[in-house]
Amino acid sequence: MKIIKKQKILAVDDHPVNRRLLEGILGKDYEVVTAANGADALAICTNECIDLVLLDIMMPDMDGYEVCERIKADLNTKHIPVIFLTVKTETKDIVKGFDVGGIDYVTKPFKKVELLARVKTHIELKTLRGILPYCCICGLIRDDTGVEHGKGEWVKVDKFVTRKTDAQVSHSYCPCCLDNAMGGIGKKLDILF
Repeated sequence: MKIIKKQKILAVDDHPVNRRLLEGILGKDYEVVTAANGADALAICTNECIDLVLLDIMMPDMDGYEVCERIKADLNTKHIPVIFLTVKTETKDIVKGFDVGGIDYVTKPFKKVELLARVKTHIELKTLRGILPYCCICGLIRDDTGVEHGKGEWVKVDKFVTRKTDAQVSHSYCPCCLDNAMGGIGKKLDILF
């Protein structure tokens, strides 16, 4: 049975009740981590694989606008979609949310079904953006990290994996390639590997 990893959502709000509410609503379909302030949110974005951020605007020390700007300014986190979730309903506030890099804006009090639909849509869009362009002839992958989409460097899979993860790559032969390389004796040698 294949285990499907849940996408990870970071809910950032300075009110504990709001964080618990978001955990309850989203926890069935997503892994939810929370932060009570901007500094913690930035640390989590940097140290964990976050798929989407739900971000309150009105927080002490660092408001949501600044948190979003910092997420979008960092090459390692700029790909994370940010949805503002706030009581600020003025047009100027909504426009500012998009100007600093937000992809959506949901006002409180929010409707559960609307929030779930928006989260699902943006998770799916992020997944589609995350599809790796793979050359079917040479086997290289285009790495668009930190550059305009489509302008990335074409690299070997092992180089891409070591850039993006903590995984170590081991080079070996699959049984078919071993057989081809060894002129037909690969299947006999496969027992040794």
